[in-house]
Amino acid sequence: MNAEQIAQYWDEYAAEYDQEPDHGLLDSDTRAAWKDLLRMWLPPQPSDVVDLACGTGTLTALAAELGHRVRAYDLSGEMVRRATAKTAHFGAAVEVHQSDVSAPPLAPASVDAVLARHILWTLPDPHAALVAWARALRPGGRLVLVEGRWSSVGDDSFDDPDRMPWAGGVRADDLRAAVAEVAEDVHVVQLTDPVLWGRDIDDERYLLAARVPSA
Repeated sequence: MNAEQIAQYWDEYAAEYDQEPDHGLLDSDTRAAWKDLLRMWLPPQPSDVVDLACGTGTLTALAAELGHRVRAYDLSGEMVRRATAKTAHFGAAVEVHQSDVSAPPLAPASVDAVLARHILWTLPDPHAALVAWARALRPGGRLVLVEGRWSSVGDDSFDDPDRMPWAGGVRADDLRAAVAEVAEDVHVVQLTDPVLWGRDIDDERYLLAARVPSA
């Protein structure tokens, strides 16, 4: 799948995206649980936060509610349209752009945090993406990554080891090793609470936070 095909896939899925409990966060308890996670792991507000593969902008909105300035990026034009509408009431505090999140248009040392959920495992070169993301962080800036290793992917197009190094998701130990090449103070928190997902889970899901060196 090339970038145009991937964008089309997510364009077509955008109308259904928020129906997943952890996507739309329509349940108040689920929304509160994700907001607490961001409050704990993002830098003190107000900070400049980038939300990569923002989807319909749900985490973008939570970060803005916490008082951050947020730039959100997604490859899908339809996702960008929906995220823009969802966050319009934040005014200039939120910008939403269409971009390949593997190499977003971010100046070096220009943001305080990079937030990315469930995207690294889908990238053809996740290590290069991590390098690009870390480069965009100011000294002491944070990577906040939500990932997992899925017991079932559901869509065979996202489970091709010849195209994707982390087909089927990435284990925490593997992501920890990759992040340690570009950042320090790596922390992994297993996300086992069913409230976060709207159901019980039987696969590995976690948040990884790390800091780029201060000097």
